Amino acid sequence: MRPLKIAVLIKQVPEAGAPLKINAGRSWVEETNLSFTTNESDSYALEEALLLKEAGGAEVLACTLGPERADQVLKDALAKGADRALFLTDELFAQLDVQGAALALARALIEERCDLILLGLQADDTGEAQLGPALAERLDLPHVTLVVETTLENGSVKVRQEQENGWFQHLNVTLPALFTIQSGINRPRYASLRGIMAMKSKEIRQLSASDLNLSAVDLTPQQTLYGLGVPPKTKQTTVIEGSPAEVVARLVEALANEAQVI
Repeated sequence: MRPLKIAVLIKQVPEAGAPLKINAGRSWVEETNLSFTTNESDSYALEEALLLKEAGGAEVLACTLGPERADQVLKDALAKGADRALFLTDELFAQLDVQGAALALARALIEERCDLILLGLQADDTGEAQLGPALAERLDLPHVTLVVETTLENGSVKVRQEQENGWFQHLNVTLPALFTIQSGINRPRYASLRGIMAMKSKEIRQLSASDLNLSAVDLTPQQTLYGLGVPPKTKQTTVIEGSPAEVVARLVEALANEAQVI
């Protein structure tokens, strides 16, 4: 019986708190002088895959789609314990919409015949939370979003799914399947010195659009981005004076009628 094969999708995003400036064409942020890191919820997805590997034996395949600099997230994943990596990089992959990214990733992963695909709930830069369901649809896989716990069972995975108002749902999902992982499900590890040294001998397979039999027509966006903009900064300070009872009454009135938060 072959070991479980788990693919983890990892995205490189600008570091939190990095100064963002819209580029001249208003099509994306200006990346000059930006520093980049692994998308936060993808780090939890990778850690969950590594924990499943340690619990029952598995091969962990890290995968990313992006420009040349994005190979760093794969090197980090390999250093932490992933076994090998797929790197989808091509000029045609620049600024894909969700459907285009799902198509490219599906073409890359279909031959891998993965038992489980994990990725973070959403990307820190776009926040769409749509890639997981779109990829599952492309691969015809059952999927669960907002997963906060996984347990391997015979041929299936028991998951706990976060819902609204503090509620959770427990599901038993037959493999193969795809899950999007919620941040906080575990504690992502740091790469060890041994892992960093081992990373240098692990495979990073690079795939272009032509390798995946994809053309510019195939990857034509199905949605149109007319432009990005920065919300205007506004600040207004109101000083409420009077007795404590008058201040409280005025504050409640302002919160209810002006701010409309109560």
